[in-house]
Amino acid sequence: QNEEKWDFVLVSDIHEMGSEKEIKRKKFLDELSKKGFTIKKIEDTKLFYGVRAPQHIFWKYQRLLMNPNSRQRNSSAHQDVPVTTRIRVVHFILQNTVTSDLEKLHDLMKKKVFEAAFPLHKKEEIAEILKKKWARWRTIFKQQPIEAIRCYFGEKVALYFAWLGWYTYLLMFAAIAGLITVAAGATVFSSSQVSKEICNANNTIMCPLCDQNCSFWVLSDTCTYAKVTHMIDNEATVVFAMFMAIWATVFLELWKRERATVITDWDLYGWDEEEEELALQLINNSQHDPQPYQHSYFRSTIVLILAVLMIMVLIGIAHALVIYRAVAMALFTQSEVNLLSKHADTIAVLTGAVLHYITIVIMTKVNWQVALFLCKLEKPRTFSQREKNFTVKIVIFQFFTNFSSLIYIAFFLGRINGHPGHYVRIAGHWRLEECHPSGCITDLFIQMAVIMMLKQTISNIMEYLIPWISHQLRKKQKPSKKRSVMLGEEEEEEDPCKKQWLKNYELNEVNVFSLFNEYLEIVIQYGFTTIFVAAFPLAPLLALINNVIEIHMDAIKMMRLHRRMVPRKAKDIGIWLQVLEAIGTLAVIGNGLVIAITSDFIPVQVYKYMYSPCTKKNHTDIDCSTGYINNSLSVFHIQDFERLTKVLPEFNGVPIKECRYRDYRNADDYTYTIQFWHIFAARLAFLILFEHVALCVKLIAAWYIPDVPQKVKNRILKDKHTKLCSELSMTEYCTEV
Repeated sequence: QNEEKWDFVLVSDIHEMGSEKEIKRKKFLDELSKKGFTIKKIEDTKLFYGVRAPQHIFWKYQRLLMNPNSRQRNSSAHQDVPVTTRIRVVHFILQNTVTSDLEKLHDLMKKKVFEAAFPLHKKEEIAEILKKKWARWRTIFKQQPIEAIRCYFGEKVALYFAWLGWYTYLLMFAAIAGLITVAAGATVFSSSQVSKEICNANNTIMCPLCDQNCSFWVLSDTCTYAKVTHMIDNEATVVFAMFMAIWATVFLELWKRERATVITDWDLYGWDEEEEELALQLINNSQHDPQPYQHSYFRSTIVLILAVLMIMVLIGIAHALVIYRAVAMALFTQSEVNLLSKHADTIAVLTGAVLHYITIVIMTKVNWQVALFLCKLEKPRTFSQREKNFTVKIVIFQFFTNFSSLIYIAFFLGRINGHPGHYVRIAGHWRLEECHPSGCITDLFIQMAVIMMLKQTISNIMEYLIPWISHQLRKKQKPSKKRSVMLGEEEEEEDPCKKQWLKNYELNEVNVFSLFNEYLEIVIQYGFTTIFVAAFPLAPLLALINNVIEIHMDAIKMMRLHRRMVPRKAKDIGIWLQVLEAIGTLAVIGNGLVIAITSDFIPVQVYKYMYSPCTKKNHTDIDCSTGYINNSLSVFHIQDFERLTKVLPEFNGVPIKECRYRDYRNADDYTYTIQFWHIFAARLAFLILFEHVALCVKLIAAWYIPDVPQKVKNRILKDKHTKLCSELSMTEYCTEV
């Protein structure tokens, strides 16, 4: 039974005898044989080579690292070394074995000498436990078996699922807070004085929203839109944004504690990745010289310049989306179709959001290639260093891809478009969009809702369907059994390994970035959940629903649709923690800016305390925001229009001399009023106050919650003490002898 335990399987096409590929393959397998590897060949429509490493390799590994997994040094090494360690060591040796032509497995796979190399999903007890308790939909609300995941996929994968589970659990609190905010908005604030004024403004004639086919319109037409806006844009949102800033900090601090507990249970507290890599290099080649650290300022400068160029391209794409919306708005309003011309602004926003989603999908692939190219330029020393460098680049590129359009809508839309009589135009032709009279926050709400919904539905469906379909197709292309019979190899037909190897070969390929993709997806989602959450309080709820499905979808993919991942050791989630902390800080800045700039919260407060009826008389029975809408609209004289005909326009048969628009400008020379500067100062003051209070609260929360629990600290202290005591007793014994 022990004989049939194979660590890895190499797959190759059947090459002609004496061909270059066949010679290269033989050279590689000979190198493995020299290292003491046992190799078993099974022929089908492909050639399968089972590879098993000799025991002395694992003894060396344990000696070099004094592995905590092998406390009983004298028992048999095969039982001592966990399967995950065996696979990791063998994988390293396979990847670093050099043939006489100075080629590694990676080069041979590029030249199609080998097609695949993978560890096996075996019918072992732990795999059955995972299939039963984890990789099926009916266990969706049950706790994950993290220890079993670790024993089967290694610490790195187990830590990912532990982190994702923890994040999902804490999202429940954020989702509840978001729901309360929306509920408060729907009940308390949607019937606010401001929306009542918009709904009753039957005589307030507004300036046209575009140049052609746009007539003057009455403010009360936007009554429904105003109610929706005030459902999101109210005092509760400010409290919620503050809550989310604290939540982001508490989540990371509690995760650090959770991680410390898990790592201590796994005996990995003192584990060192660099030492592990050096040990593996020495096991593979005892003459190995470590690659020294290097740093080139020239390379770093080139990488920096190229990265900045890429970011500028991504910002350029955001500009293109802005131009699309301006042009689309103009074209839709001129459309013959009544539906398009009537709802031109909403349709332009919606199609813009869908287009943004499509650019995200395309640019993600481009960003990937650019980040890989920049990593190659840097020539990182080790695999973990390369992964770290790659992560930083891809996260920055993805941030600009996902958020640059949202940043425009939040902070620039409606603020750089000029005013009637002096509009800012693209190429002197198309007017830039304006904000809705109820405020800009609804545009941001729509954009975020569309992108999050599309990302979570389409991306998840594709993420599951593509591996499932390709697995079904591979199963359909089962190799015919006739060839073996023809070759007179009937006895090999019954080989128990053959069925297992073929079954594993039919599964989808995994690569080094399989887990990276999962992290990236969740980290971008975390950005949506925290950075602009003030504009979209339902984001945490959507993220929660997505994650509950994501955990089990990933589990099913890993266990049933993909080949077994090569287990990797890790004692934290790596650079992703710093990325999450950076997003937490951006969330404070982002939400502060959304409330100060995008939302109408500040203009309403300034009006209440400086310009409202409440300031003039001591009225207790009047709402202080009465008259706000009239106050926030400026007057424009129609004879000042850029493209005016001699006759004054009519509205419902009555000639009109002036129209209103959303801004704080004087009626005579259209310069900013003093109120505009009051609001500007108040926005700035609120922003500074909000940022500082939120950052102080974050710092206090980080200080208040220790990163490492007391029991873990005490356990490490006790271990150190016991170790030193045993060393001391050994020393005393030696001196006595």
